[in-house]
Amino acid sequence: MNKKQIAIYGLALAVLAVLVYLQFRTWKNFDWATFWDQGRHLSLLHILRAVGLIYSTYILRAVRWKIFLRPVRPQASLAGTIPPTVIGFTGLALLGRAGELIRPYLIARREGLSFSSQMAVWAVERIFDVGAFTVLLVLAIFLPTTLRSLPNPDIYHRLRLGGFLLVAVVGGLSLGALLVARYGEALASWVEARFAHLAANLGARIAQRVREFHHGLDTIHDPLSFLEISLLSVAMWWTVALCYREVTHAYGAPLEHMTVAKVLLLMGSSMLGSLIQLPGVGGGSQLATISALQHIFNTSHELSASCGILLWLVTFVSIVPLGLVLAHYERISLRKLSEESQQEEAGA
Repeated sequence: MNKKQIAIYGLALAVLAVLVYLQFRTWKNFDWATFWDQGRHLSLLHILRAVGLIYSTYILRAVRWKIFLRPVRPQASLAGTIPPTVIGFTGLALLGRAGELIRPYLIARREGLSFSSQMAVWAVERIFDVGAFTVLLVLAIFLPTTLRSLPNPDIYHRLRLGGFLLVAVVGGLSLGALLVARYGEALASWVEARFAHLAANLGARIAQRVREFHHGLDTIHDPLSFLEISLLSVAMWWTVALCYREVTHAYGAPLEHMTVAKVLLLMGSSMLGSLIQLPGVGGGSQLATISALQHIFNTSHELSASCGILLWLVTFVSIVPLGLVLAHYERISLRKLSEESQQEEAGA
């Protein structure tokens, strides 16, 4: 672990410590007996369904990456993309951001492609993820769904404003993607020259990211591919929403009112909270989900904490056992892969 990573994790730990302190300071009457009792009465069937659903999302991700590879590796198979996907997300769960590059690194190595080309795919994949989730959330906000019956009517009005903001953000991202697709090299050269005087080669690094994204967009080589990737992205995030619903319904009557539209709010909270994570521990996503359950859906402190932790375990950690088995079978070290992928990124 280098000094930069130590500083980032130290900052994340400090922020999480403050958030945990502020959260639990307001829970002066938190009943630990009730908290543990919540876990003893969970529906195992709902939990197993949730794990099955979240596992299926990794298959959808592998199928989507296979489509990205079609222009350069038309013979690529799911057998070549599913294991790196599972191992990559296992690395992300155990190592935090340090393991985030394992997936594109493994796929590049398996398919005999450059690491930068798969980093480009990884960047484009993020755009589709943001866009697909936004489509689902905006539909939940503006269509006549159960969000209109939230306990606090003011929350729905705020959600509408947030929906308009999301549409604007995704519209801006889409416009930016179109500009990069059309003028990528020229834009990268301008950025490199404009910021060349800044420290640590910032201009060159930004230009490299623009070029990677530009090359990543080249993987969408026809309208059919764009349609396939878009539908797969929406299907994947819809499946994640179904997983969230299964987890909440595992608690029975207290959370049986949670619909897909409502759990999309939990998903959004978890995604924002995941920006502050510790390797193997998480923290930010759990706290954000717990806060959303408490303040948006008026659930008890004990139920909010229990459900928030269980959602994190199912959606983020449940892939770890399978990923470790695959890594052992292929005789690879997650930590070594993380170091190698970071070295490749630095070399690029």
